[in-house]
Amino acid sequence: MAGVDPEFPCTLVISIPLPTHKLASAALKALEVDPELSPLVRRTFSLVSLGDHNAASSNASSDGPASNGTASTEAVNGDVSTEEKTVLRIEYKATTNRMLRVSVNGFFESMAMVLGVMQYLDVDVLLAE
Repeated sequence: MAGVDPEFPCTLVISIPLPTHKLASAALKALEVDPELSPLVRRTFSLVSLGDHNAASSNASSDGPASNGTASTEAVNGDVSTEEKTVLRIEYKATTNRMLRVSVNGFFESMAMVLGVMQYLDVDVLLAE
């Protein structure tokens, strides 16, 4: 692959669709405050529209701002209105698959907490089964 960073060859893009832009933005703000603990892992956050997250995944490159624990809320497509950005997109880069796995596991623990709080505080937003 031409776009692979040789220092961080292991990559993963996670797209989490949420019901509204407000919830996606709240999740982003809640998750981005915690810096990535390891210097061997880098992650970026962004909000994209439902239609853009597939295009963004296939066009992902190492040219974006991928600094340790830094978040970016810029849209992939500048023509998309803010309210249409309901997909939380997280890009991970790591030196090894093990470091990637450890970091992503921690992220999903935090994401579960954020979704649990959203569900608890607003029962109409996320359906409880």
